[in-house]
Amino acid sequence: MTTYLIRRVLLMIPTMFGITLVVFFIMKAAPGDPVQMLLSKGGEMKPGDRKAIIEYTRKRFNLDKPVPVQYLLWLNKVSPIGFELVEQKTGPDKLGRFGFKWPDLGKSFPKNRPVLDLVAESLPITVLINAVSVPIIYILAILTGVYSGRHGGRTFDVVTGVFLIALWAAPSIWVGVMLQGYLANHEFVQAFPTSGLHDLRADQMAFLPHTTTDGWQRGWLLDIIWHLVLPVICMTYGGFAYLSKLNRGAVLDNIRSDFTRTARAKGVSEKDILWHHVFRNSLIPLLTVAASLLPAMIGGSIIVESIFTLHGMGKLMLESIELKDQEVVMAVTLASGVLSMFGFLVADVLYVVADPRISYE
Repeated sequence: MTTYLIRRVLLMIPTMFGITLVVFFIMKAAPGDPVQMLLSKGGEMKPGDRKAIIEYTRKRFNLDKPVPVQYLLWLNKVSPIGFELVEQKTGPDKLGRFGFKWPDLGKSFPKNRPVLDLVAESLPITVLINAVSVPIIYILAILTGVYSGRHGGRTFDVVTGVFLIALWAAPSIWVGVMLQGYLANHEFVQAFPTSGLHDLRADQMAFLPHTTTDGWQRGWLLDIIWHLVLPVICMTYGGFAYLSKLNRGAVLDNIRSDFTRTARAKGVSEKDILWHHVFRNSLIPLLTVAASLLPAMIGGSIIVESIFTLHGMGKLMLESIELKDQEVVMAVTLASGVLSMFGFLVADVLYVVADPRISYE
């Protein structure tokens, strides 16, 4: 196992190199010039001034260099090992040196802000939504899948099977618009807010619900839960439907296997057979899907965040792609790639925990 883990970690380096290389060149090949797009929003100016600003901006952000050179400069900037300029004590000039350094994700060119600041503002929103959605998805999927697999072919299994397929087929953009149009519209049922994560007066609210002379006040905690209901529904229904069918199939296969019949013949209770034997051997598909949860917490949901005006990582990524904000796109790509490979590595380890028959030796 140790040799396998070391080999997988070492393979992450060329894999990340390939991922970032492809994304970087796609960004460069996409139509539109970020400098021209930014200046077009600044109103009219003299041709000479415009040309001077364009040349200065390109030189300032290394956009005047060939694309391969730009990629190598970005790679050196984000790498923990590379070249950096160090100030000399005896003069104003800086001296270049090669060695360990602190990685730098760069600065957003269109927004003129450090990438870390933009990520620090958007990431908590995306993590919060996923932290609420993921446990709901897995709890419902496990309970529904195990019960459907245990009673395969019966009424509950058939009805839930049709219902889950219908859920999986419903596009999230349509579901989000329907929820917003019917459950957050004063013309129908205005039970939930249409957008945002907080009320405009949330900073003046107490943390917990309470009663005042003006009546009952929901408080900051209940307010954020109220705002999260519709986005969480949009985030959970598809994953719940998919994982439930996946778990149902795995349970159905294992419950008909030889080791289950052997356990029954030895007098093991049905409850122990179901949860200690069948369910444990059905965890492999769930663990495989769980490996993609970490990058999802970084990438966010572009559709859900756009519909409900949540300024999370998905919305930040979409805006960055539209503005050709290379630094933000590459930073999110780098983080998502690292978390993806780390998630699959953790899943490989959990395979051995779930099924001791698996070995990487």
